[in-house]
Amino acid sequence: MNLIVDIGRALGQIGDPRFRGVLWKSVGLTVVALALLSWLSVTLVGYLVPGSVTLPWIGTVGFVDDLASWTTIGAMLLLSVVLMVPTAAAVVGFFLDDVAEAVEARHYPRLPHVEAPGLGRQLVDSLRFLGLVLVANAVALVIYLAVPPLAPFVFWVVNGFLIGREYFQLVALRRVGRPEADALWRRHRARVWLAGTLVAAPLSIPLLNLVVPILGVALFVHQFQRIAPV
Repeated sequence: MNLIVDIGRALGQIGDPRFRGVLWKSVGLTVVALALLSWLSVTLVGYLVPGSVTLPWIGTVGFVDDLASWTTIGAMLLLSVVLMVPTAAAVVGFFLDDVAEAVEARHYPRLPHVEAPGLGRQLVDSLRFLGLVLVANAVALVIYLAVPPLAPFVFWVVNGFLIGREYFQLVALRRVGRPEADALWRRHRARVWLAGTLVAAPLSIPLLNLVVPILGVALFVHQFQRIAPV
């Protein structure tokens, strides 16, 4: 019941200007990140694949590098569609402090002010989470293709765990140290995983999925205050 109440609180703040600011910044960074990844992949393939190869009984076949490049472009477009949302969820973590401050200002105004983490720590945390999300979803992609009916459930479970753990711990680190944040997650991981799964489920809905990560951060601010009010 408390989880439903906190989801309602997060939805009730969707019009907050700071939420909208994070939305546009995270979408922009996500598009840039995926475009850069695609460009690097095509460039690497073009560098490694020769312009032509000689095949037995056939002879020299040209345009091999062009064929490989176009194949890579197609593959990256497919991967970009699959990874767009989880990547956006990871990028939102970079702006987590903005969302958390907005939630605390409205719902927990008596909390003492905390300094935003340095740019270095934000970058390290976001890149680490992005790496985890990309690797986990790349592995899950094999299951999506092998057993399509299970794809939605695998997506929810995998991303629910990742989003729940990462967002909860990043929110907790604003108020407590790393050991206590880890201990809180271990003690309440079933609850955090459930909350993360509820955040991950609507990630498969176009357009809504771009807003959901921001609401997820807001949800975990409320959840943290219920679990360990400070």
